[in-house]
Amino acid sequence: MAPKPANTRPSKAASHALTHIGASGEARMVDVSAKPATERLAVAEGRVVMAKATLDLIVSGNAKKGDVLGTARIAGIMAAKRTSELIPLCHPLALSKVVVEIEPDAKLPGCVVRASVKVTGPTGVEMEALTAVSVACLTIYDMIKAVERGVRIEGIHLIEKLGGKSGHYRV
Repeated sequence: MAPKPANTRPSKAASHALTHIGASGEARMVDVSAKPATERLAVAEGRVVMAKATLDLIVSGNAKKGDVLGTARIAGIMAAKRTSELIPLCHPLALSKVVVEIEPDAKLPGCVVRASVKVTGPTGVEMEALTAVSVACLTIYDMIKAVERGVRIEGIHLIEKLGGKSGHYRV
C-alpha cells in the first residue's frame, strides 16, 4: 500500500457517519445554518486523452465546431455556478471566483483541465470544482467526437480544499 501524501487529513468517512443520510436512512440536505461563513477554496483536475492528431487540431484552432478550449472553459465556469441544480442535496452558493484552466499536453496526448472555485460561506465548494472539471472535459469530448470517438475522460479528482472545520486537504 502506498504511503499517504503529506498534508493529507484522514477521510471524514472513517470517523463520522455520512452527513447526507438521516437516522432512518433517508437522503437529506445537511443543515449548514449554524456554521460560520469562512473563505473556502477547492481545486479539482481531470484529463481528456486523445490521439496526437486530434490534439493538434484543437491547438491549431481548426476544429469544425470552433474554439474547443475557450468553449470548454466557459462551460466549466457555467457548470460550477449551477452545481446545485445538477447534484441533488448540494447547497446553492454565491461563488466569488471560478477559474477553469485547460492546458494541452503533448505527452498524454490530450488536455489537462483544472478548476479552482472560491466562496465565502458555510459550506465548501468541492462539488463545484469537480462539476466544472467534469463539464469542461465533456465539452471537449463533444466538440471533437466527430473526429475521434475513442477520446477518454480520466482522473477527475479533488486536488486541494481549504477552509471549513476539516481544514486543509491536498493530494
